Amino acid sequence: MATETPGKTHSVGGLTMFLAFVSKEAKHVLRDRRSLFILLGLPIVMMTLFGFALSNEVKNTNFVVLDQVPDAETIALTDRLAESRYFTFVGRVESEDEITKFFRRGDARLAVVFPSNFDHDLHHVHHAQVLLLADDSDPNTAKTVTNYATAIIGQHQVEMANGQHRQGGIRVQTRMLYNPQLKSSYMFVPGVMTLLVMLLGAMMTSVSIVREKERGTMEILLVSPMHPLLLILGKAVPYMLLSLIDVVIILLLSYGVLDLPWGANIPLLMAESLLFILTTLALGLVISNGVEQQQTAMFISLVGLLMPALVFSGFMFPIENMPMPLQVLGNVVPTRWFYEIASKIMIKHVGFASVVKPTLILAGMTILFMLVAWRTFRQRL
Repeated sequence: MATETPGKTHSVGGLTMFLAFVSKEAKHVLRDRRSLFILLGLPIVMMTLFGFALSNEVKNTNFVVLDQVPDAETIALTDRLAESRYFTFVGRVESEDEITKFFRRGDARLAVVFPSNFDHDLHHVHHAQVLLLADDSDPNTAKTVTNYATAIIGQHQVEMANGQHRQGGIRVQTRMLYNPQLKSSYMFVPGVMTLLVMLLGAMMTSVSIVREKERGTMEILLVSPMHPLLLILGKAVPYMLLSLIDVVIILLLSYGVLDLPWGANIPLLMAESLLFILTTLALGLVISNGVEQQQTAMFISLVGLLMPALVFSGFMFPIENMPMPLQVLGNVVPTRWFYEIASKIMIKHVGFASVVKPTLILAGMTILFMLVAWRTFRQRL
């Protein structure tokens, strides 16, 4: 009768134990819905968001036209730009002051200015001039937009000539508003400030409260004479002050080192920054009420907030490039609105009237997060 060798028996037993251990770990992962979401859901979300957002193209750029004496050529050029997938025609204006108003509100990024004698110069003098005014608060987008418009105008000339060589033609001039030197710091300063305040406010508040839960000291604090809500707010106040100090440091570096242009309404900017800080602190309170471990709170703050804040703020990727469902989704991300406020105040030097809409939206988000945090905290009590 054949007998199994001790080494072979030991190998089979070890393999069996290993497979049993793997089976146990697999069942543990399948029962842990949070781990399943991270392992399977996060790659899907990241590839979907970045697949649509990461693009070198700038599409659906709003533009206006200043054409005091419309003629066949100016109308044809306007229609040609409007028919392109890169541009969306939003209206005609009567003066450069109206163009500035469109740019300050963020309703347009490009303006096409035709002289009153455009058609006459093109057909009789054989050269005409068109001026492209671009909102250069985002220098990369401004350069791309003007290059697209110049290429479309050039292609229009070629088609109108029917292959015949013409001297002169349409000469395109460009002029950048708000950032004529094309400094990237003009765009990065509001964006970095937005991301830093978002991460510091939400992450530090949520982690500090969850730390009390892990140490078991939260129950001790809750039985103290102080109202529980005041205890939670008391833990958030220091981070509010630290975030304000961070904003001041960023502004000092921006104007003292990075040569950001003076002229911004600093009291308005500080007031808007305080509102955004309150929004992030309220969001941190919501996170802290839903988790029990510091690592979980930090993960949600870093991954769950950083990626949407980066993608949907408009800081790195123009929101109009995204599909409409993602544009709608971006409206619920607080950084989307604060970046708009900060960039308008710091670069375009606008007043409160130009940032009323994003301010009201941020205020509404703050109230909503506060109510959710208070409700979940009462349920916990």
